[in-house]
Amino acid sequence: MKVMIVVTHLLGTGHLARALTLARAYVAAGDTACVVSGGLPAPLMEHSGITFVQLPPVRSDGVDFSRLLNADGTPVTDEHLEIRQRMLLDKFATFAPDVLITELFPFGRRILRDEFQSLLHEAKARPDPPLVCASIRDILAPPSKPKKAIFAEDLIAQFYDIVLVHSDAHVTPLTLSWPVSEILSRKLRYTGFVSPKAAGPHPDGAGAGEILISAGGGDVGGPVYQTAIDAARLLPNPMRILLGGNPSNERIADLRKNAPDHVSVEKARPDFRQMLYHATASVSLCGYNTALDILQAATPAVFIPFDEGSEVEQGIRARALSVQSGITTLARADLNPRSLCDAIEHVINAPRRTTAAKFNGADRTVEITRTLGAKR
Repeated sequence: MKVMIVVTHLLGTGHLARALTLARAYVAAGDTACVVSGGLPAPLMEHSGITFVQLPPVRSDGVDFSRLLNADGTPVTDEHLEIRQRMLLDKFATFAPDVLITELFPFGRRILRDEFQSLLHEAKARPDPPLVCASIRDILAPPSKPKKAIFAEDLIAQFYDIVLVHSDAHVTPLTLSWPVSEILSRKLRYTGFVSPKAAGPHPDGAGAGEILISAGGGDVGGPVYQTAIDAARLLPNPMRILLGGNPSNERIADLRKNAPDHVSVEKARPDFRQMLYHATASVSLCGYNTALDILQAATPAVFIPFDEGSEVEQGIRARALSVQSGITTLARADLNPRSLCDAIEHVINAPRRTTAAKFNGADRTVEITRTLGAKR
């Protein structure tokens, strides 16, 4: 079976990470996977064994998702978008997938509707059309206007066979963030969370006894990093700050200069998931992938959801997860050294939790699409 996953991440890298995890599951099952990425290149993301196509990239203007920029920060041109669309359609024609998965669209990425809809029309026009699936995380950006939900539902009805919801319905049902009509409900397939296999403890015990501070793969963690440094003066625990994105040496040096001796500052590490098993606590945003890493490792956690602009996704997720022992949520508006210290001490002293959440979403996605594909 040949599977094509089309994804464009505009701010962080979580969407691409999830798409690659799905692709690796298909490859492990003996299928051929192609990921077409339209966001900024992410060189640290592993895609060996996967056909990987990088479109001319676009990104959002910070949290303004209504304005697309080039990698250099200049507004995209119609020509740039036309080149992307041609490349996408050419790859679809040559790869000829049995399964086509659009990541987030049509529930989001409406600003790229022209390229997605051209792809969907091509798929439907084929004599042997592929199984067409929408792939969405647990929490979506709730539609600000009814017409956005109607837009998504109309396209689902016209072009899509199923909607893959990468969540555990008992933990974060889609209804927390999106109006689920009876028509849409019939097409939903909950897969469980899409996460790499549990990392397991670090062979060297890295992270033992530390408070790990992270802010995902984007570049939005400044307030968290600085507040953590100030909070460290009130805490005896060793602290390690891991900067995501592309931090400059100067930025790392600036943070180190202001940090107490028991605080280390460095770039994000590939062994972060293993370090979580040994950490005293984690302080982080509440993006999909980070939240799953913390749930798998059962690390005491303080979530500081990203909420700039109109972003509410992480806040909804954090509140849903905070019912579990050893997890608490701290809003950015309430973030200060004292409140962060109190939150860290709270989760450290809470009973250690176990989780019954389902993390086999990638394998279940393979099973679901294979079963439906065989019936066509």
